[in-house]
Amino acid sequence: METDRNAGEMTRRSFLKNSAGSVALSMVAGAPVAVATSYLSTDSHHIPSMASEKSLIGAYGPWAASLLPAIPPLSFRNSKWSNLAKWHKEALAKTLDTVSAPPKPDLPKVTVKKKYTYDGLDIEELTWQLPYGRATEAVLLKPAGSVKPLPGILGLHDHAGMKYFGLRKIVKTSDDQHSILKEHQKTDYGGRAWANEIAKQGYVVLVHDTYAFGSRRVHYEDTKGLNWGAVSAEGKSDADPEKAENIRAYNEWSSEHEHVMSKSLFSAGTTWPGVFLTEDQVALDILASRKDVDPNRLGCGGLSGGGLRTVYLAGLDPRIKCAVCVGFMTTWKDLVLNKSFNHTWMTYTPLLPKYLDFPEILGLRVPLPTLVLNNNQDELYTLSEMKNADAILTEVFKKAGASDKYKASFYDGPHKFDADMQKEAFAWFRKWL
Repeated sequence: METDRNAGEMTRRSFLKNSAGSVALSMVAGAPVAVATSYLSTDSHHIPSMASEKSLIGAYGPWAASLLPAIPPLSFRNSKWSNLAKWHKEALAKTLDTVSAPPKPDLPKVTVKKKYTYDGLDIEELTWQLPYGRATEAVLLKPAGSVKPLPGILGLHDHAGMKYFGLRKIVKTSDDQHSILKEHQKTDYGGRAWANEIAKQGYVVLVHDTYAFGSRRVHYEDTKGLNWGAVSAEGKSDADPEKAENIRAYNEWSSEHEHVMSKSLFSAGTTWPGVFLTEDQVALDILASRKDVDPNRLGCGGLSGGGLRTVYLAGLDPRIKCAVCVGFMTTWKDLVLNKSFNHTWMTYTPLLPKYLDFPEILGLRVPLPTLVLNNNQDELYTLSEMKNADAILTEVFKKAGASDKYKASFYDGPHKFDADMQKEAFAWFRKWL
């Protein structure tokens, strides 16, 4: 584990190694895993040979990958679909069914806790209460002195193995910033608070803590019966939460707690992407309802976990007129064979891969403008499957007659949303919003 971010917290890269347990550690520490590349047989009587292949799940990998249809039945690439509207109605309904989001509540009362001007921006610190969990905290940013309605952007924060922080990862509201956040923005965002930077260009930007992060995180004191193994909360305290060593301890504990959270959500008949979707849609409701926002010009974007949330929100809510997904695009096959071990439980919607490939969740928004930004050396995915995901989305938008509304770019470097990538993202928002 890296030091200094050092005394304070588990880095994103160390989280990738630690969050999935000892099996994941052995995968990371060993030589690169060789995987087969053509297992998409749908013939249940023809299971590919497994004698010389390796995967994350051993000899079961080729068989598991063979369960994925080459072109899923609800893919717009499927030759059975020629009418965009009919396809969209059926594919959206099935996706919503499998995501199984909890009911979205009525627009909650929003309380303004504080207003001030910083970094050339008028800033509001907001809070609202959902029907479950602790109150949501949020920050709204817009150019100082602006009065006319502006386009609105929902900034979606990342995961990064840091559930102690949420919105604070992508905003800056004072010169007094936690050292952990400074380091995170340096390594993942080119030293910038990207929500501030886009707001300066003429947008009202809302960033909120989502389920299990920041103000919405699980507190030790609120758990019951967790006295087993790495998820034990016995002897842990919520006191002095901003101390670096306490943040590190919480982030490590909460990464293990994801297993408990996900099992509980499945048992309740919902999914983590579904809970994200509901909470992000509530935030979108709040943003759209403001007098200083043009509700017909709404966008969203984010890196990593924020990119994942962009896939589901932008794919399933047509109010998002412009979307930028950063650092979260691949195929289900990549996750079956290569990369499920370093992804959070928040990625997965059981049964959905039977009907759509992963990029086609975002593709449900066709023909609305969509930008996907990737990194060639991103440790979360294999490059070949990022390229395959791009090919899938390219085909979907081309078939819909909207090739100009989709773009993917590939940058050198690891998992990040740096200044150059932000420049392209901001230009995309400017073009379409």
